[in-house]
Amino acid sequence: MTAIVEGVTPHSHGAGAVVPDASRAEWFSSFDVNAFEVPTGREELWRFTPLKRLRNLHDGSAPANGTTTVEVSAAPEVNVETIERGDTRLGVAGVPADRVAAQAWCSYPSATLVTFPKDTKATTATIVTVTGAGADKTAYGHIQLRAEAFAEGIVVLDYRGSGAYAENVEIVVGDGAKLTVVSVQDWADDAVHVASHHAKLGRDAVLRHTAVTLGGDLVRLSPTVTYDGPGGDAEMLGVYFADAGQHLEHRLFVDHSASHCRSNVVYKGALQGEGAHTVWIGDVLIRASAEATNTYELNRNLLLTDGARADSVPNLEIETGEIEGAGHASATGRFDDEQLFYLQARGIPVEQARRLVVRGFFSEILAKITVPEVRERLEAAIEAELEAVGA
Repeated sequence: MTAIVEGVTPHSHGAGAVVPDASRAEWFSSFDVNAFEVPTGREELWRFTPLKRLRNLHDGSAPANGTTTVEVSAAPEVNVETIERGDTRLGVAGVPADRVAAQAWCSYPSATLVTFPKDTKATTATIVTVTGAGADKTAYGHIQLRAEAFAEGIVVLDYRGSGAYAENVEIVVGDGAKLTVVSVQDWADDAVHVASHHAKLGRDAVLRHTAVTLGGDLVRLSPTVTYDGPGGDAEMLGVYFADAGQHLEHRLFVDHSASHCRSNVVYKGALQGEGAHTVWIGDVLIRASAEATNTYELNRNLLLTDGARADSVPNLEIETGEIEGAGHASATGRFDDEQLFYLQARGIPVEQARRLVVRGFFSEILAKITVPEVRERLEAAIEAELEAVGA
């Protein structure tokens, strides 16, 4: 099924086909980096990504010459470990589906494991701060967030600093567990970050995943959700704000393979400045075994200035007719003139009116971030972006 597109200004799908050249069920994955060919940019998986700006993370010529710093401020109930490669707990949430993810899997020196023990409810949020290796440095990393059966907690992944960084993040949500993950990409202007998030949900497990991308020269985030039993519930939210020259790319894949599961994807982005570029790809696969699935995905983009470009491609693939509901939508446009007129007619100056429209655009998602200090920080960051463009 091809994408449903609506809105003021149609988004651009770029060159080539709108939908993948094969079913997502058939896409290749491997822990071995040498099993992947070096991408050329003509592949569906890489056609939107400016490979020359990846600092050679994709072709194997960027060995680790730096080290990131990972600091964890954990809730009292949470266990934090630094574990070596080869630990049998690693690699259970998913297999790398692109060469950069496989390179990160083969290259990380040690992994950080954050565990919410069985039947516990964390009293505070756990903050994992990842600081880049520094300008002109390259590093690889691995983090696993594990909520055991009937556990409940919140994790904030906070990325900052400079350098090139590729990683895999595993999110393992056990039967009946509930885990909230907020990933904040607030890098310095020179940073390159390529990350794959692999989420695996057990029976009746609940995942609330929010990606907030503000900083960095190039950020490419690929969250994937799989279900290990019936009744799983995944909510995937995202906010991104691209400035001049920034490339922010989000590629989601929700793989419904178990019955009576739910997924809801809502991503919103704003762009300003010459050469600002965002990419959102939303793939949902409902396999033949996934009866009674309920899924929806939505992407909205707001262009604040000329010279910015938003690519948005929602894809929905259904292999069974026994579903509760499935849909997708995408829209890209400028300010709504009627909204501005309504506000101005009530005595609100045009610049203030524009700010109110943008704040309202993002408020739906920001309101769902349950860590007050994180939400306030992001609201302040968006306000700073608006001041920069004079909105």
